[in-house]
Amino acid sequence: QVQLVESGGGLVQPGGSLRLSCAASGSIFAINYMGWYRQTPGKERELVAQIISGGSPDYADFVKGRFTIARDNGKKMVFLQMNDLKPEDTAVYYCNVQVSTYRSRWSYLDYWGQGTQVTVSL
Repeated sequence: QVQLVESGGGLVQPGGSLRLSCAASGSIFAINYMGWYRQTPGKERELVAQIISGGSPDYADFVKGRFTIARDNGKKMVFLQMNDLKPEDTAVYYCNVQVSTYRSRWSYLDYWGQGTQVTVSL
């Protein structure tokens, strides 16, 4: 059906940068929503940034001014540019995409990527 593949995670020093990518594939008719979440062991998954079609990007307070979310509708991809990374940014990052399919083009379903580890450490 619909698959999301994430990439771009890794180990980076404090103050460094990473760019996460999430590619959607399958029988996608339209993408209504794209977002990035992160989760640390022992904590709930939290919203990092999101874009709703026709709207403006929305960011969590703890990443404002440092992270930027962008989407490429033609490639069906969403990106998260992370600058000035801090140790507290260490987490597994997940992309979340809400799509409709050719089979049911007016009904949207949520799909999640497999997660990519981001570690910020000396």
